[in-house]
Amino acid sequence: METPCSIARTLEVLGERWTFLVVREALAGTTRFADFRATLGVAPDILTSRLNTLVEAGVLERRPYQEEGRRTRHEYHLTAAGGDLRVVLGALQQWGDEHRPYLKGPTVVRRSSDDRPLHVAYVDDEGREVPLSEVRFVRTAAYPTPA
Repeated sequence: METPCSIARTLEVLGERWTFLVVREALAGTTRFADFRATLGVAPDILTSRLNTLVEAGVLERRPYQEEGRRTRHEYHLTAAGGDLRVVLGALQQWGDEHRPYLKGPTVVRRSSDDRPLHVAYVDDEGREVPLSEVRFVRTAAYPTPA
C-alpha cells in the first residue's frame, strides 16, 4: 500500500546509506560504475543495489556503451527528477556546513553560473525569500486521520 506521506515515499528511494552520495557524484558528472566505486569506495554489491533503486525510481537512466573490443556496459545519467535533487543535496550540505562543520571548512560551496554565492531557501509565490522561522507545514485534507 502506498503511503500518503511524501517524505516516507522519498525515503523509500533515497533513504539508504550511500544513495545521496551516488546522486552527489552523478551531479558532479560521474556516469560509470567503476568511477562511482573508485570515488565513493563503496562495495560493488551495495553500489549495484543503489544504482538499481535509482534507475527503478526514475532518478537515473541506464544507457549502454561499449568500448572497442570490450563487452557492453552501462552508464548512469541523471533524469530531470535526478537533477531536481540538486536542491535537496544543497539543503543537506548547507545544514551540514552550519550544524556539523568540517574543521578545515566546506569542501564544496554553492555558486551561480556567474559565480555568486548561493544558499537554499524557501521562496514564496511572489519570489520573496521566507525566513525559516516563518515556514509552516500545513496538513491538507489528504493527511491521514486515525480511525
